[in-house]
Amino acid sequence: MSPLLVLSVIVAYFALLYGISVVTSRGAGNSAFFLGERKSPWYVIAFGMIGASLSGVTFISVPGMVGTDKFSYLQMVLGYLPGYAVIAFVLMPLYYRLQLTSIYGYLGQRFGRSSYLTGAWFFLLSRSLGSAARLYLMAVVLQFLLFDAWGVPFWLTAVLTIALIWLYTHRGGMRTIIWTDTLQTLFMLLAVVLTLVLVGQKMGWGLGELVAQVQHSPLSQVFFLDDPKPGTYFWKQFLGGMFIAIAMTGLDQDMMQKNLSCRNIREAQKNMVSFSLVLVFVNLVFLALGAVLVMYAERFGITFPAKADQIYPFLATSGSLPVVVGLLFILGLIAAAYSSADSALTALTTSVCVDVLEPPDHERGDGGTDPLVQAAER
Repeated sequence: MSPLLVLSVIVAYFALLYGISVVTSRGAGNSAFFLGERKSPWYVIAFGMIGASLSGVTFISVPGMVGTDKFSYLQMVLGYLPGYAVIAFVLMPLYYRLQLTSIYGYLGQRFGRSSYLTGAWFFLLSRSLGSAARLYLMAVVLQFLLFDAWGVPFWLTAVLTIALIWLYTHRGGMRTIIWTDTLQTLFMLLAVVLTLVLVGQKMGWGLGELVAQVQHSPLSQVFFLDDPKPGTYFWKQFLGGMFIAIAMTGLDQDMMQKNLSCRNIREAQKNMVSFSLVLVFVNLVFLALGAVLVMYAERFGITFPAKADQIYPFLATSGSLPVVVGLLFILGLIAAAYSSADSALTALTTSVCVDVLEPPDHERGDGGTDPLVQAAER
């Protein structure tokens, strides 16, 4: 692919994100930055959370694992459902009743400031490392496809990647993130679905035939109940998925901050339930893409890369498929990586301002003593 073509797509994409940030950040204050003034539509949050939960690593790894693990990953995704139910009907009512800006405020009220700061600092550390790893993956891809051709050093690519996030989030915060994540989720899903359709057309399949081929392929096996030793065993995946959902969503300020921006607890619960159901379908589409890519490579005698994670990037950018597939891959990867990284930056800012920099007498948990919550309620 031409580096100039790739650059044009990226520039247009970020111009659109910046345009959204300009509109949504007008008149934004602390209450808008931290909680979107508690006016965010639940269905918009639910859709945007899909992109935030599916990072660039997932965008590449889920299709890549089909060749070795088949559809076993769907067992873990099904385990998310009871985990999200716990979040919706146990944790979120607690967060809303206490009118929290940061969910770690509960630790301050229940166990004291030491526990409060411990929880906040663990979040800051884990989210910083996790977001750095996700952005690193995207920066490596951009470096390979674009900036190497122009002699741009990798450190500058990394700085530019972070600076672009700051550019469209630093004023509007959560109010902007709600809408940019929605757009990025849309682009990510369009990239996967259109790639799936285009690869199917390359193999002479219409949409109905493509679905039938995936359904009858041995790669589409979902449940593994025979041998408990492998990592694909059902109960390992299912229970692991349940606890992963509780820990990485219900106890994570990044993901829960979006839920706290809903108008009330009922809308937040609608958001969580609808998000969890749609997420199952979205992961199924990712797995179907992986199966189709494996069948495509086998039909045309294409040698698989050494690492499973490289299957999707390799086929998308190697030239064996139409150029538009490569552009869709880049667009989807950027959307997946940035939809998780931008909300992480806002959540990290919130945690530092609300949890770390506030004086000890402002323990989070009492809506009446939290000026940010009072501003949001007004």
